[in-house]
Amino acid sequence: MRPLQKEIIAYEHVLPEIDPKKEIRRSVDFLKDYLKANPFLKSYVLGISGGQDSTLTGKLCQMAIAEMREETGDNSYQFIAVRLPYGVQADAQDAADAVEFQKPDQDLIVNIKPAVDAMVASLNEAGQEITDFNKGNIKARERMVVQYGIAGANNGAVVGTDHAAENFSGFYTKYGDGAADLTPLFRLDKRQGKKMLKELGCPEHLYLKTPTADLEEDQPDLPDETALGVTYQEVDDYLEGREVSDEAAEKIEALWRKSEHKRRMPVSVFDDFYKHK
Repeated sequence: MRPLQKEIIAYEHVLPEIDPKKEIRRSVDFLKDYLKANPFLKSYVLGISGGQDSTLTGKLCQMAIAEMREETGDNSYQFIAVRLPYGVQADAQDAADAVEFQKPDQDLIVNIKPAVDAMVASLNEAGQEITDFNKGNIKARERMVVQYGIAGANNGAVVGTDHAAENFSGFYTKYGDGAADLTPLFRLDKRQGKKMLKELGCPEHLYLKTPTADLEEDQPDLPDETALGVTYQEVDDYLEGREVSDEAAEKIEALWRKSEHKRRMPVSVFDDFYKHK
């Protein structure tokens, strides 16, 4: 095993093999424990895209909330799922199918297009040229603004979908979909998430579909693997301690180094943020 591979695996806490039932239970208990530790919280809020990660996270939230209601007799506990299209979502049916699988207490739809377009227009008026890629990040951050707005109205916490196969590379928008109060999938890779969804009886098309970020209008169906330059199979193998090609390992490790700033809170004079330069 490569030296940096050991460091990355230790940071991401990925196991070489998982028992899906145990990991489902672990995540549900984690979600319940967070509510118990913060008794002022009464809801979980999650953005639903129709992809594997939000589908799994939402199902775990629903299970945790249902158990909290049963165990405490407090029916004010709620799981709130929110779909956040920019105009018309290309895979809107998948998002609807994910919500049907999760059965949240509240199913909301908030169209972020007016807010995003207004922000881009204001930036343009200020003399700032906003690229399609930059606009994609604005969309991601607007989605998180909405989720925190809903959480604020419902004594809630925002749940994130970040997992090891994204976290290692920073494949998320900083303070966008990378912002959340807790991340129940942290420690899992893509392959392991699929196993958990299969165990939960999820419709196959929701976790076998090609993962896409769907942020760029010029490339709306750009696969994650194309953007990363490495396949999720290679990433999962690497994170599980298996051998991968030198080319794949070098790409993975380059992504790890480049994205270090995303895995930190805002730095101060006491941080050694320059150590890997």
